Amino acid sequence: MGKEKKPSIDGPVYDARTLGTPKMLVLGLQHMFAMFGATVLVPALTGLDVATTLLFAGLGTLLFHLLTKRQVPAFLGSSFAYLAGYWAIAPNGEANLLPYACFAVAVSGLMYVILAGVIKTVGVNKVMRFFPPIVTGPIIIAIGLILSSSAINNCSANWLVAIIAIIVVIVCNMWGKGMIKIIPILIGVVASYLVSMIVDPASRAAVAETVAAADWIGLPVHKDATVFGLFANGVDTGMLITACITIVPLAIATMMEHIGDICAISSTVNKNFLVEPGLHRTLLGDGLATALASLFGAPANTTYGENTGVLALSKVYDPRVIRIAAAFAIILSFCPKFAALITAMPAATIGGVSLVLYGMISAVGVRNVVENKVDFTNTRNVVIAALILVLSLGIANSSAGAVHIGSVSLSGLAVASIVGIVLNAILPGKDYVFKQESEGSTSVNFKV
Repeated sequence: MGKEKKPSIDGPVYDARTLGTPKMLVLGLQHMFAMFGATVLVPALTGLDVATTLLFAGLGTLLFHLLTKRQVPAFLGSSFAYLAGYWAIAPNGEANLLPYACFAVAVSGLMYVILAGVIKTVGVNKVMRFFPPIVTGPIIIAIGLILSSSAINNCSANWLVAIIAIIVVIVCNMWGKGMIKIIPILIGVVASYLVSMIVDPASRAAVAETVAAADWIGLPVHKDATVFGLFANGVDTGMLITACITIVPLAIATMMEHIGDICAISSTVNKNFLVEPGLHRTLLGDGLATALASLFGAPANTTYGENTGVLALSKVYDPRVIRIAAAFAIILSFCPKFAALITAMPAATIGGVSLVLYGMISAVGVRNVVENKVDFTNTRNVVIAALILVLSLGIANSSAGAVHIGSVSLSGLAVASIVGIVLNAILPGKDYVFKQESEGSTSVNFKV
């Protein structure tokens, strides 16, 4: 059992240095499993390659860690925010059109670099004064709640299998000892997967067929699917401009989501990552990882809420565990058979563990609001929180699923984030000051 670093009301925090290499490898495997279902879903929905996606999720994560001084325990997986953009350019996953969308996503990644430069120039204080707890807290809550519908949909494929995954995760996390308590997600995935193979013959046959048809070794990058292949084969300039106009504005949404995710990770880990290594570094890492992945035909990257949920459950915050997960993703991207095994994971298994993880994200947002003592007797705060929650959930659950302004589609979370930030800036009574202190800031629950 890992040495307890510091007691808290949430249970012990484990020092990864005392766990040893074997346990660190298992923890890294757990993080890889946590991100896998959602990460491979994006290429499945868009027509992009699963192996390429895995490779650049791993490489993007390592690049992010390098640029953030190896301090932030974040995993970068496929972003769902750009789905509407991919579908607008290549509605049926046309192989000849996807590189245009990828080019536009790469350009949007550079928007992160620009914002990072602004923050570096004017200072994080002037930027973060627009993101007080009354804005970041509801945004974090909304992230988990929006994702919850996908978890429920997956659970509905087989509620027995999903409930087993949920029960195993809860039991291992609450009553488990040693490594059992630290890797509840991995145990839940394995147990639920095995039960599904026993109780569902159709699922068992589908898994066997999918895995048998896959090769053991294969290259994860295909030149014709990359932006470089697009320019080598001739470019339709009009389509390139259209793709950029359609997709690049989505960076507004994803940058807001990035700030919310970093706040959530900071709150979970109890370290102020907005100050050290700095929001400009996390934005730079996310943006360059997105640009790199897109140039080679992979989806945009984003900091992953699933892995934040794992951090909250395992209490192991060492970024080395995340880098181990990234290494696993890179290695396994060269093994189509393993990718097929994970891709064939029962939807109910993914749904069961996701239900817990997404709930953990929203719980972090609630804790942000409560521990920062946001005053909800103040009408100003009530209005801001109410609009963020209602807009984010209402638009996400509407028939359109987004707000369409010409050829641009904004997700509910994007609209809610923009509205919350603007209202906080213009409504009277704003007294929030972002503080760069070792103990933390009232922006999120940073208290150690």
